[in-house]
Amino acid sequence: MADFNQILTPGDVDAGIINVVNEISEGSCHKIEWNRKVAAFQLDRVEPKIFAKPTNYGFIPQTLDEDGDELDVLLITREPLATGVFLEARVIGVMKFVDDGEVDDKIVCVPADDRDTGNAYKTLADLPEQLIKQIEFHFNNYKALKKPGSTKVTHWGDIEEAKEVIRESIKRWNEQK
Repeated sequence: MADFNQILTPGDVDAGIINVVNEISEGSCHKIEWNRKVAAFQLDRVEPKIFAKPTNYGFIPQTLDEDGDELDVLLITREPLATGVFLEARVIGVMKFVDDGEVDDKIVCVPADDRDTGNAYKTLADLPEQLIKQIEFHFNNYKALKKPGSTKVTHWGDIEEAKEVIRESIKRWNEQK
């Protein structure tokens, strides 16, 4: 397997088109993470079925969030994507999130070329309100059985705020090299 942080760039952040590597398929209870030290996907844990992922979940290569991991992405597609698939995605917003007191933001994206929807999703406002509620509920509660109250969605940000989070994460990546 190739090291995604070696072969992919973050993408064209200014244009709002980024590279995304999918870790977890929508509907999965498997917490799969990219292990940067060995350049492979690793099963971190199995979550209870009630906390299956409401979206595909991945990362942007060559980024570091404040929690020390690559910057997370919530990728909205009609069908689940397999672990290890990478794609160009369009940034539509950011979910500002705190996990155990650490900033752990999630960039919200859709495929850059989505002919199924006719590229209908351009901003968070274009997503179904119920989906936003489900995502927020999931992230506010997915650790409730083990660490109640340890996660919190603080707010949803627009495309420009998302791009700023990405730029800061690229800067962090470049500083740690």
